[in-house]
Amino acid sequence: MTVLRQVLACVFVLWAGCVPAQDAAGPAATTSETRGPVTNLPLPRFVSLKANEANVRRGPSLSHRIDWVFKRRDMPLQVIAEYGHWRRVTDHEGMGGWVHYSLLSGNRTVIVQRDMLPLLARPVEASPQTAILERGVIAELDECSRDWCRLVAGGHRGWASKPVLWGVFPHEIRE
Repeated sequence: MTVLRQVLACVFVLWAGCVPAQDAAGPAATTSETRGPVTNLPLPRFVSLKANEANVRRGPSLSHRIDWVFKRRDMPLQVIAEYGHWRRVTDHEGMGGWVHYSLLSGNRTVIVQRDMLPLLARPVEASPQTAILERGVIAELDECSRDWCRLVAGGHRGWASKPVLWGVFPHEIRE
C-alpha cells in the first residue's frame, strides 16, 4: 500500500482511530482473541460483500458522508470494528470505512494477489493444474490447511498456496 493510500485511509476514519493495513491482519495471530461488542464474533474477521454495491461511510450511521462505494459482489472484506448495525471494514488494499451489516455475508471468499496463480488438483506443488487464476479473481473459500486453501472459481475447483490469497488468516485452518 502506498503511503498516500495509508494517509487517506487514516484521514477517512480519523475519528475512529487509524489502523494501518499491515496491522489489520496482525491481531488475529495473537493468542488473546478480541470479540466484537455487538456480535461477540472475533475481531478482526473476514466476511464478503453480499450486495452489488455498498456505500462506505465515514462513520457508523446514515448521517455520515459516503466516502466511496464498493462495487464488487462477493469481495472479501475484513471487519475490524462494530457499532450497532454497522461494521468497520477494510479491503485488500487497506481502504475501508463503515458499512451496514445487512450488506455483508458470512460466506467466505478470497482475492488472488498473484498473477497467473495455478489452481492445483491436490495441495502439492507437483500436482496437475485444474485452472490458472489471474490477479484480482475472487474465489469461494472452501477448506484450508496450514499452507493451502481449496477454492472454487469460475466453475473450477482446486488448491492454491495460502500466502498469495487475501481473505484468510495465515494461521487459519478450515475443514
